[in-house]
Amino acid sequence: MLKSFPEVDAGPDVTRQVLSDAPELMVVSFRFNANGATGALHSHPHVQSTYCKSGRFRFTVAGETFEIGPGDSFIIPSGAEHGCTCLKPGELIDTFTPRRDDFL
Repeated sequence: MLKSFPEVDAGPDVTRQVLSDAPELMVVSFRFNANGATGALHSHPHVQSTYCKSGRFRFTVAGETFEIGPGDSFIIPSGAEHGCTCLKPGELIDTFTPRRDDFL
């Protein structure tokens, strides 16, 4: 049942690592290694839950902008345009349903 997935580049100063997956669910770590690193605005059909493990981030979701820090979490609805800017290096844990096959 345990699988190991590689850490891959997800943009300047950002890495992504799948932590676990099944067809209906996926858990992914995003590490932002520098202030100003970004997760570009995008959308996808998956429902996404984001948990801030460490660091500080400014998010925009469906036109609303807010900041999160350690322990904060929120849901991004299917199809909502979203992205973030790292304000303090840290890690986000994202869960997707269904699985993001493009990350495999």
